[in-house]
Amino acid sequence: MILRHADVREAAKDWQKFSSDAPFRVPIPSEEAVRTMRQLPIETNPPEHTEYRALVEPFFQRSKQPEVVAKVEVLIAGMLGDALGRESIEVVNDFALPIQSRALTYLLNMPESEADVWIGWGIHVFKVSGGPFKKGNTLEDYLHAQFDRAEANPGEDFFSALTKATYRGRRLTREEMMGFGNLTFAGGRDTIIHSISCIIGYFGQHPEALEYLRQDPRRIVHAGEEFFRVFMPLTHIGRVCPVDTDVHGVTVKAGGRASMGWASANFDETVFEAPEEIRLDRKPNPHISFGFGTHLCLGAPHARLIVRSLLQTLVERVAKVTVLEAHEHVEKEARYERSIGYDSLTVRFTPRTA
Repeated sequence: MILRHADVREAAKDWQKFSSDAPFRVPIPSEEAVRTMRQLPIETNPPEHTEYRALVEPFFQRSKQPEVVAKVEVLIAGMLGDALGRESIEVVNDFALPIQSRALTYLLNMPESEADVWIGWGIHVFKVSGGPFKKGNTLEDYLHAQFDRAEANPGEDFFSALTKATYRGRRLTREEMMGFGNLTFAGGRDTIIHSISCIIGYFGQHPEALEYLRQDPRRIVHAGEEFFRVFMPLTHIGRVCPVDTDVHGVTVKAGGRASMGWASANFDETVFEAPEEIRLDRKPNPHISFGFGTHLCLGAPHARLIVRSLLQTLVERVAKVTVLEAHEHVEKEARYERSIGYDSLTVRFTPRTA
């Protein structure tokens, strides 16, 4: 495992020594059992990665368009307005999941009604919340149906764009289209749900934090980045070493894997003063929650838009968040357990009266 901030960034840039050209082996644990295609563009190296990424980048930049920003702001205001009218709300499934799914329709230029299908899948595409891998290929069946629809009747949506895209002078294969689709849903789903849930849980535990942001809304951007640093949902991600490689005195044999510890790097005390503390005014804040180098997360602008809009709306409309019931999510692997986020979180939002 590569754990220090500087070392993780160096490894993330060195694709010749730490390769992403390793289908199913970039995620940890590996995902051979839950998908049948290489995820694109994340499981490739330059120059293929650069060319693949360019095909979908316009969709992931839509979060910077004023009309998409406005849609996300209206969505979150509506969701929070509904929650304020209730005695309580379960945040993970009934608040964060609908926000993530409906906001994704704006990004992919799909009808908002399509979000109802995605909400029906639950929090995780591949896993039962807090439990084992799901059986069946719900996501793959859905993606095939969307690409069939787009090929027969193309529109201006994400799926149609992939059916019309060309890569090195040829049309994409169905497997390549599926690789893009798979990553879009697997990579940008529980990450955003996790961020929303953790932020609301934090305000429930630290009521003074909402007031701190209210005093100067310009603090919201810095607060969002600090939440991304601390509430890092991805513990680590893999790279395969094409040749025998020395990693801080440990030899990784050719074909073996090294792990880049994103979460560890975000708590490197040589980079972040008092890293265990959440400092909503932390700056600079060179966290690497969206990766680093070539594989910088395509969905970062979208995640930032959602979190920024959420914080702004909470500051304007909520006086207090009261946690009524919380069940933390515990990541269990062979050699460690990590408490991170929530399987469920029930809160009451108290509206501002002034």
